[in-house]
Amino acid sequence: MKTIAVVEDNADNRLLLRALLDERFHIVEFETGAEAIAGLPGAGAELVLLDISLPGMDGVEVLSRLRDDARTSPIPVVALTAHAMAGDRETYLRAGFDDYVTKPIVDETVLFDAIDRQLGRSAA
Repeated sequence: MKTIAVVEDNADNRLLLRALLDERFHIVEFETGAEAIAGLPGAGAELVLLDISLPGMDGVEVLSRLRDDARTSPIPVVALTAHAMAGDRETYLRAGFDDYVTKPIVDETVLFDAIDRQLGRSAA
């Protein structure tokens, strides 16, 4: 079973993601960017779902730090964000995210498709 790291400060959002993903993946959770930066190198994650609006250190800064660490730089990172204005997707992809999913997640197939694209798997 592949491991996905969820970096999300909102407990309800973490609960939803766990409910959606728990049967298909092993889930590792981090509540803050600092926790993620400290914990991801040893977490065995094959994909990171990273909230953009984190307290203290936003998702773009977290991504930058993950990319600067040889242990975490190859891990695909999907932006999870409520920022869904025109141009936001391109902005986050330019910032180095591998994919982009808007919140709230109303259609879980969008999330599954992004995960499957990044893990190189066919949709189950």
